[in-house]
Amino acid sequence: MASQDEQDPRISKIASVIRVIPDFPKPGIMFQDITTLLLDTKAFRDTIDLFVERYSGKDISVVAGIEARGFIFGPPIALAIGAKFVPMRKPNKLPGEVISEEYSLEYGTDKMEMHVGAVQAGERALIIDDLVATGGTLCAAVRLLERVGVHVVECACVIELPELKGRERLGNTPLFVLVSSA
Repeated sequence: MASQDEQDPRISKIASVIRVIPDFPKPGIMFQDITTLLLDTKAFRDTIDLFVERYSGKDISVVAGIEARGFIFGPPIALAIGAKFVPMRKPNKLPGEVISEEYSLEYGTDKMEMHVGAVQAGERALIIDDLVATGGTLCAAVRLLERVGVHVVECACVIELPELKGRERLGNTPLFVLVSSA
């Protein structure tokens, strides 16, 4: 893995295949479209490999993926590092008993849920999503896991929008990203 001073050459390729769509889904938003990353098998594999290289041997037993794009990146990482995959879902999407965490949106609130018993106190978790913007969903995932005694080792995202200060909202929870939009 490259040090902070030198960037892994795979990262520039990953950044180059992420399509930016202006004014989607509303005016003023520069949408970071990962579907073009998924279409490039080399860049997609490199994305997964970079995360696997970072988290192999870190004693992580849980990869928690945030709906929906965390479901794309989370399972292959979990399989490669020998961890289970736990989906963190929007309300009323999981059958059975759930535990939930409410979080703030720009206008209103939302909830994130996971199955009761999906994780155990003392487990070590990685939280994965495609993008960190304001950090609201990552913070909710951290709180939800910590409430049941799980240690969140790190949050990881393919893309960061640093101008929205999501990293700051995470406080002491480390955040690893491959591509910064700045």
